[in-house]
Amino acid sequence: MAQALLFLIDALAGFFSLLLLTRFFMQLNRVSFANQIGTFVVQLTNWAVKPLRRFIPGIMGWDLASLLPAWWLQCLLLLVVLSLRGVAPELGQTGELALLVLWRGAVATLRLGIYLFIGALFIQAVLSWVNPHSPLATPVHQFNRPLLQPIQRFLPPIANIDLSPLVAILLLQVVLILL
Repeated sequence: MAQALLFLIDALAGFFSLLLLTRFFMQLNRVSFANQIGTFVVQLTNWAVKPLRRFIPGIMGWDLASLLPAWWLQCLLLLVVLSLRGVAPELGQTGELALLVLWRGAVATLRLGIYLFIGALFIQAVLSWVNPHSPLATPVHQFNRPLLQPIQRFLPPIANIDLSPLVAILLLQVVLILL
């Protein structure tokens, strides 16, 4: 029973964290929210982000009211996993456990962000072959642009085929391995 509960909590926390990270990166990369993806993300995250904006200001274009809840959610998920597994720290280890949870939550949030970009790169690659003029093509391209532009400086299109998404996916996989 605990396994099924953990699965459901993990799925819900992961989905909502991905939505919050999508909102964070869309704002950071200046992707228009006036599309299906943007509307979907905003409608599902407004209930959490709007109240937090009163207390958590944005810094240098970073929407911390979207980023911090994703991190908190990953930390909370880790605490739930530890409690279901019966990890109860002694009084002296509470500080160490808190630091571990905060650090592992940050790493989990970073991993989710990388998976988000890998998924967006796959979507962009598929759309470029299937329907490059799809209404979703523009926001996905805007989302990936900051990641692809440095690669495209060194790797121009070959025979009118852009290989930069493939290189970006490989580099992101390397980062995942290092994490």
